[in-house]
Amino acid sequence: MLKILFFLLFILPICFVKKMFWTVQNFLFFMSFSLILMNNMSNYWINISYFLGVDMMSYGLMLLSLWICSLMLMASESIFKYNNYSNLFLFNLIMLLILLFLTFSSMSLFMFYLFFESSLIPTLFLILGWGYQPERLQAGLYLLFYTLFVSLPMLIGIFYLFNKMGTMNFYLMNNYLFNYDLLYFCMIFAFLVKMPMFLVHLWLPKAHVEAPVSGSMILAGIMLKLGGYGLLRVMSFLQILGMKYNFIWISISLIGGVLVSFICLRQTDLKSLIAYSSVAHMGIVLAGMLTMSYWGLCGSYTLMIGHGLCSSGLFCLANISYERLGSRSLLINKGLLNFMPAMALWWFLLSSGNMAAPPTLNLLGEISLLNSIVNWSWFSMISLSLLSFFSAAYSLYLYSFSQHGKIFSGVYSFSSGKIREYLLLMLHWLPLNYLILKSESCMLWL
Repeated sequence: MLKILFFLLFILPICFVKKMFWTVQNFLFFMSFSLILMNNMSNYWINISYFLGVDMMSYGLMLLSLWICSLMLMASESIFKYNNYSNLFLFNLIMLLILLFLTFSSMSLFMFYLFFESSLIPTLFLILGWGYQPERLQAGLYLLFYTLFVSLPMLIGIFYLFNKMGTMNFYLMNNYLFNYDLLYFCMIFAFLVKMPMFLVHLWLPKAHVEAPVSGSMILAGIMLKLGGYGLLRVMSFLQILGMKYNFIWISISLIGGVLVSFICLRQTDLKSLIAYSSVAHMGIVLAGMLTMSYWGLCGSYTLMIGHGLCSSGLFCLANISYERLGSRSLLINKGLLNFMPAMALWWFLLSSGNMAAPPTLNLLGEISLLNSIVNWSWFSMISLSLLSFFSAAYSLYLYSFSQHGKIFSGVYSFSSGKIREYLLLMLHWLPLNYLILKSESCMLWL
């Protein structure tokens, strides 16, 4: 894994060379493909160096990080076009990618914590530096303080674990089971906020609405997955306590998912709607993961990857119409079928991906999650059926409201998409639908 890290480090100086924007993006795509070739579907840690290594769980998320970062550059053409500090933007993005890469490939819990928290800083810079609205400062503070408030107890929890076990290695920690309530809360809370669980989700819609398109893509695509990945890692030695307390988070997530779906149906801002739908999806991921059944763990992992691609693609679409119309309001983004006819297909494909229609990866994840949660408690069928229904409802609302209706009179002409934009959407949609053919990498890794 050190080889990929060095590749990324050597890209850093290239960011400051003039007219190297697309070169950096080509490098990232090259790395994505070389990482695909490095996979050998091993259930154990492979490619181990000093504290870095990869197993199936971190491999998928690492690949997702590289892929989304490559697509972020493709989506942020306006930064390059208007020279909006494009060198700094590139530098910031590669730094973020390095930190994410280290987060997912750390084999030590402390190193994971360190990079997990560090990845917050470049994201903050993305929102503060390239955000659109004046409220981005407040959004940045929300993001920072929600996450930092719960990360100190986690650090203390990690020190306690090291004191007891004498190791920080994930592989060796699986041999231990703890029955200490305070430790459970310390370890879990940081990840619940990062997921984000309903009740501590307020930073997410705010950050999404203020962030530039690249910030939204990385937030939806990777940042929400950090929490899930961390939970999958620490749940192994907190199983006894999980039996005792997990029902609280599952109930909050399922009821919260339904409430957030209602909120989605009232949104008029495109980005805000997609952001709230992320919270609803992450609610079901969290609930499935905390049932601690095999189906639940695999399904949550699958849906995390599927949602990363789908949500990121939807943010790209919202940005494409924002660049044309100068507004993200659904009242102005009406009748886009007249304005950008070819984009309607992509709106349809990604909206249907958002409601977990076949053959997307979301479908596979959602089926396994429904299985695991209903198996955990038959009573949860009520909120799950509502969640599934409203998930389809707000996706349909997003699609039909933006594509149909009378076009806003301030929009005169017809505007087709650029080839770059079609490629960008294609690269979100293809992996999302073809990965279901190679689903054993998502479902057979425990």
